[in-house]
Amino acid sequence: MMRFSGLLTTLAATTLLAGCTTTEAETASASAPAAEEMAMYDVNAYPLIDREALFGNPERAQGRLSPDGQWMSWIAPYNGVMNVWVAPRGNMAAAKVVTNDTHRGISNHQWTVDSDHILYLKDNDGDEKNHVYAVDPATGTARDLTPYEGVSAQIRGVSRDKPGVILVGLNDRNAQLHDLYEIDLATGERTLILENPGYAAIISDNVYAPRMAALMQPDGSMKLMWLKEDMTPGEVFAEVPSEDLLNTNISGFHRDNNTVYMTDSRGVDIAALKAIDLTTGEVKVIAQGSKADINGIYRDIETYEPIAYSSNYLKNEWTALTPEAQAELDFLQSNLAGEISVTSRTDDDRYWIVHQSAAEAPGVYHLYDRESDTLTEWFSTRPDLEGAPLQPMMPLELKARDGRTLVSYLTLPPGSDTDGDGRPEEAVPMLLWVHGGPWARDSYGYNTVHQWMANRGYAVLSVNYRGSTGFGKAHTNAAVGEFAGKMHDDLIDAVDWAIAEGVTEADSVAIGGGSYGGYATLTGVAFTPDRFACGVDIVGPSSLVTLIESFPEYWKPFLAGTWFRYVGDPSDPEQREDLLARSAISRIDDISAPLLVGQGGNDPRVTKQEADNLVAAMQAKGLPVTYINFPDEGHGFQKPENRLAFFAAMEGFLETCLGGRAQPLGDAFEGSSAEVLAGAQYVDGLDAVSGGGE
Repeated sequence: MMRFSGLLTTLAATTLLAGCTTTEAETASASAPAAEEMAMYDVNAYPLIDREALFGNPERAQGRLSPDGQWMSWIAPYNGVMNVWVAPRGNMAAAKVVTNDTHRGISNHQWTVDSDHILYLKDNDGDEKNHVYAVDPATGTARDLTPYEGVSAQIRGVSRDKPGVILVGLNDRNAQLHDLYEIDLATGERTLILENPGYAAIISDNVYAPRMAALMQPDGSMKLMWLKEDMTPGEVFAEVPSEDLLNTNISGFHRDNNTVYMTDSRGVDIAALKAIDLTTGEVKVIAQGSKADINGIYRDIETYEPIAYSSNYLKNEWTALTPEAQAELDFLQSNLAGEISVTSRTDDDRYWIVHQSAAEAPGVYHLYDRESDTLTEWFSTRPDLEGAPLQPMMPLELKARDGRTLVSYLTLPPGSDTDGDGRPEEAVPMLLWVHGGPWARDSYGYNTVHQWMANRGYAVLSVNYRGSTGFGKAHTNAAVGEFAGKMHDDLIDAVDWAIAEGVTEADSVAIGGGSYGGYATLTGVAFTPDRFACGVDIVGPSSLVTLIESFPEYWKPFLAGTWFRYVGDPSDPEQREDLLARSAISRIDDISAPLLVGQGGNDPRVTKQEADNLVAAMQAKGLPVTYINFPDEGHGFQKPENRLAFFAAMEGFLETCLGGRAQPLGDAFEGSSAEVLAGAQYVDGLDAVSGGGE
C-alpha cells in the first residue's frame, strides 16, 4: 500500500519537474563558435537523428502482463494518439486497441488483480485533476470510476488480497484532503472507508484497512499514528524528524498484515530497509545501502517479503536477499546487457516482463518464462533509433567547492572523443541540463535530451546538486535554505570542472531544464549572468512567492515539511522578502542572456503567471526572450506535436546561441497548439511557422 512520506516525496519531487548573455541577439550570435570550428571533430560525419525519432511517440511502451498470464498489454499510437493495446499472450497477430483517446493520449496503465480490467488515469489538458478509468480488455468498454467534476483522484491500492475492488483517494468533499473509498470494479459503486479529518497521509494494509495516519507538525516533522477503530489517532508508531521526511518511507506490509516494511534514515545517513513486527514490536534490519538509498524492492510473490533490493549511486544495482533471487538476477544479467527491471509478473510467478535499457539504447521488453528458462524479446520502444549514432553516458563524481560529492553524467558529441578518455579532443559547446524536483535525481541510462543534444554537437552535463534525492539524507538536507545559493553553486562548480577539463569553454555554455531545472535556468541567467550564453526555461517559476501561493489545494497539508522548510513561508514577511530575493523576477535588470521560455497553459504546479510575469518584465527592459505557450498542456509537454514544436524551437535557439547544428523547423509546428507569444524573431524560421510573436 501507500508509503507515508511516499506521497510527500512524489508531490515534492515533481513539483518543479521532466533549456544568450548580452542585451542584443546579434551580439550573442556573433560571439558564438563558428560552424567551421564546430567541425574540428567532424560531427557532420554522423547522421542527424530526426527529431521525431527522439521526441515523437514511441512505437510501443509499458509492456505488461495480466496477472492470470492470458493477456499482454502495452501503450502505442492509434491514429497518432497513445492508447492501450492488448493481445493474447504469444499471439501478437491478434493485437487490438482497447481505448480510444483522440487528444493527449494515455500515458499509464495497469491491470486489476482479477485480470478483468485495465486501469488508467487521465486528466484534462494537464490540469492534474485525474479521473480513474477501467476498461474491459475483451470488449474495449471503458468506464469512468470517478466521474466527479474538479476532483483529483488517486489510486491508493490494487491488491491481490482484495479482488474486485480498488482503493481510491478523492478530494470531492474537501479540496485539500483525500478521503478513502473502495470502488467496486463491476458496478462502479463507491464505499467510504475513511473520511479524512486532516491527515497528511493514510497508510492502508493489503485488504485496504487504514492502519496509520501521518500528522504533520509545525516544525516540518511528522508523527505516524496508529488509527483506532473509529479512525481517530491512537498511539505513536513513529516520529519522523523533518530531516528524515524525504528519506523515511513505509513501503508495504507482509501478506499477513502483521509486519510492515520501511526504509528508515533516522539515526543514519543512508536509509536502512527494516521489517517491524507489529505484534511484538521487534525491528529487523534487512539491508542498508552504502552510498545510495534503496530505491527499489523486489518481493516474494506469495508472502510479499523483500527478496532483493536496488540502489542507485553511479548506476542502478540489484542485490539479492535469497539464493533464488540471486539465481534469477544472475540469469537475467548474463543474458541482457545494461540495466534491467521487472515490470510485471503473473500470479503463479511463471512469466515476467523484463525491461532492458542502456545509455546507447532505448528500452527493450522481454518475456521471461521461468519454467522453461527462456527469454524472448517482445518489442523495442524506439526501433527507429537502432543503428543511430547514440553516445555513451559517463558517470562522474565531481566535487563542489565545499567538498560535497556531486554524482553527475556527461555525454559527448559523436566523433569528439577519439581516444576514448571521456574528454573531447577539442572543447565543444555545452548544455548544462538541470533536473527538476528538486527532490529527484538524474540517473545513468538512455536520456533523450542527452542523445539529441550530443547529436547536434553539444556536450551535455547533468548534475545531482545538493537537494537531489537518492544519495542519503545529508545530501538532501544540504539544500535547506540554499535555493539560489549553494544549490546553484554546485551547478557552477560543475561548469568550472568542465571548462578545466577541456570539455567546453567559458563562453560556450547554455543552461536549461524543466520545472526546478527551469528555476535553475532563470537563477543562472539572473544571478550569474556572465556564466551562460543563453538559457532554456521549461515551466520554471520566476517567483518563489507566487509559486508557493498558487500550489494546488491538496498540496497544502505537506508544505511545512517540504517547501516551507527548504525554501520559506511567504506568509511570514521576513521569509517572503527572502523568497523574492531568491527569485529571478527580482533581478530582471541583471539578465542579459537570450532566453527561451516554454509553458503549459494549464500547469497547476508552476502556473502560467510565472512565465507571463517574467516575459513581460524582460520585454519592458528590451531583453531578448522567446516565449511559447501550449494551452492544452500542464507541467510539461505530453502531446508529441507539442514536444516536437518546442524542441524544434529549442534546437534553432541553441544553434543561434552556441553554433551547433540543427534540423530545419520544417513542419515541426504542424498539429501543435503552440502560441508564440514573444520573440519569434530570435529563432530562425519561427516567424514563418508560428505566425510570429511580438
